[in-house]
Amino acid sequence: MATSQAQATRRSGVGHESIEGTLSGPLLEFDLAGELDQLHRDESWLQPTGRSSKTLVKHPDLRIVLIAMKANTRMHEHTAAGRISVHSLKGHIRLHLPGRTVDLPAGRLLALDQCVPHDVEATEDSAFLLTLSWPPEKKIAAAKTRPKKSTGKKRK
Repeated sequence: MATSQAQATRRSGVGHESIEGTLSGPLLEFDLAGELDQLHRDESWLQPTGRSSKTLVKHPDLRIVLIAMKANTRMHEHTAAGRISVHSLKGHIRLHLPGRTVDLPAGRLLALDQCVPHDVEATEDSAFLLTLSWPPEKKIAAAKTRPKKSTGKKRK
């Protein structure tokens, strides 16, 4: 669990820069309902994009981000260099992937391989945990340039 000083800092709403060591400590514990309440009070929640996020865990090879989205908002298509998981906590989100749409109502989990293009749509006020995992830099570069796998039989 984060130190008591870090807990006080987190409650006061001071930015990550003031929470030295708490985003990458050996043991971190979070009250997700409390964190989500805080996100709904953030100025970014009131903006037209209707989205607010907070990085909860930040290691060189791992990030965990809590994201809140208002109903009928969208994160435009993007990719992640590492593998990701999306765990829907509240509401209902929809991920649009090449050739497929995945519905994620609360309680559902989706894992995506690296560099898969996707966008995220909130069909109602929603919250989800985004987990990003990065391989070493050399493997990221190789994944971005690797040829697409063939799904058909080889031609003669």
